[in-house]
Amino acid sequence: MSDSGYPKIELHVHLEATIRPERLLEFGRRNDVKLPARSVAGLERFCRFSGFDRFIVVWVKTTSVLRRRSDFRRVVVDYAADLAAQGCFYAEPLFSPSEPVNRGTPWQEVFEGYCDGADEARELHGVELRFTPDITRNFPPEIGEQLAEWAVRYRERGVAGISLGGSEHRFPPAPFARAFAIAREGGLKAAPHAGETAGPASIRSALDDLHADRLRHGVRAVEDPVLLAELAERGIVCDVTPVSNLRTGVVRSLDEHPLPAMLAAGVRCSIGSDDPVLMQTSLTGDSDVAVRLGHTPRAMYEHALAGAFCDEPTRARLKAAGDTYDWGAAADT
Repeated sequence: MSDSGYPKIELHVHLEATIRPERLLEFGRRNDVKLPARSVAGLERFCRFSGFDRFIVVWVKTTSVLRRRSDFRRVVVDYAADLAAQGCFYAEPLFSPSEPVNRGTPWQEVFEGYCDGADEARELHGVELRFTPDITRNFPPEIGEQLAEWAVRYRERGVAGISLGGSEHRFPPAPFARAFAIAREGGLKAAPHAGETAGPASIRSALDDLHADRLRHGVRAVEDPVLLAELAERGIVCDVTPVSNLRTGVVRSLDEHPLPAMLAAGVRCSIGSDDPVLMQTSLTGDSDVAVRLGHTPRAMYEHALAGAFCDEPTRARLKAAGDTYDWGAAADT
């Protein structure tokens, strides 16, 4: 175990938002893509934002440098090193393939690059990854259906599910039902974003129209006690990202975060970093916040394991790691 302490599982992190400014500048130079700034300090200033809409602008401007198979591979390997240093050896990261495809990169090159990175991450850092590529709701649903078809093709290389991201408050889940049906028929799970910038109706649609196995966020379920109780009864794990919720304005302060109410209602909540470089956080940082809000290191691990889309041998290894860890020591750190 690393010096960061207790073991962790990361179920909600966007790979494109794990890229440090130095690497963004390197990709930009190599791919002849102009970034909003020419220095590390300049990019760091550009990436400071307030509110979800501004976050989307920053995301688009910075991730436009990703063009090649080798870029995608490098992103995964870099982040795996960060995970290992934080005591995390299993993650289900997201990536948004329709965006580089829209810039001219073939679907196959995107998927091959990320999957190559997972192979290298396992070998170099001992980190096991399962991907849950993200449909961008700002694009037509037909693009999402293409993504789902490609995701199914890469099931044997570590794609375990699909997600739905982008501007939730502008694009509801229902039009993407066919994409999620394609994924489900191909053996993939569903973990869409819902209940972040839109309320309980978005969560209800994610459950009923997309047949969500897990929810990214789900925090606004606290606005509907009946829905909150249903999430608890059905064992739907919510991948909660406290610092991200603060940065995008979903909550006004961490003291007002819904996590304690979700836990009190019996909802299982994994903890993720969402967009760690852009949000100026980390898995360890978000986990520390979650502990201050009443979660425990052991419960975070067990809730995440309950929601993970991994195969049974991997689940058994992760369970054994949790069962043998001295969680009492973690509580004292």
